[in-house]
Amino acid sequence: MQRAFNAAGLLAAAGLLAWGLLGNSAATEKAVVLPAPAFDIAAGGAASATDGTETAVFAGGCFWGVQAVFQHTRGVLNAVSGYSGGARDTATYASIGSGRTGHAEAVQVRYDPKQISYGKLLQIYFSVAHDPTQLNRQGPDAGTQYRSAIFYSNAAQKQVAERYIAQLDAAKAYPSRIVTQLSPLDAFYPAEAYHQDYATRNPNSPYIRRFDLPKIANLKAVMPELYRDTPVLVSSAK
Repeated sequence: MQRAFNAAGLLAAAGLLAWGLLGNSAATEKAVVLPAPAFDIAAGGAASATDGTETAVFAGGCFWGVQAVFQHTRGVLNAVSGYSGGARDTATYASIGSGRTGHAEAVQVRYDPKQISYGKLLQIYFSVAHDPTQLNRQGPDAGTQYRSAIFYSNAAQKQVAERYIAQLDAAKAYPSRIVTQLSPLDAFYPAEAYHQDYATRNPNSPYIRRFDLPKIANLKAVMPELYRDTPVLVSSAK
């Protein structure tokens, strides 16, 4: 289901329609208490930017909620909604709705590896940001653009993600196997401005209240040591 927009952003009527039609059939996101990765990247162990920060890209359904979760995570310096997996000329919200562009709604997370590791970001991603057992859908949103995917930028990230998925599957952390795709990061394209900081700017949206605010609450409940009350926003990040 493609969320509807006019030139200014989300149509309130579309949000209310989604609430009415889907409220009884789409379950609110629930947290899964997961063990930390048995294998992780030590600070400075992956390719870092000149300022010592590192970047991860995750896709897990609508990027509003994934962005909001990481904006409330300690050690995250910026989290940007966008598109990965397809070509530059189709990296628009209007184009990806076809489900044929190769793009997934994704979030680029820039973080300080001295404060939080890549493995810890994966733990959050799998535990509270989305359901990794859902193929090409999350909640009310269906299509390849809503797939569960990790876009790794180096061999170390790929190895940690592969090992963690194997660890969780072996532990039967979920009733079904994890279907998260691992893909090399070719490019990340930031989404339109009206998508950025959407959950923070629209806390009373029926969609945000039902599907995304519970994710933030789950982060605080399950991993309080990683939770930050004030989100780091695209509009204020440096």
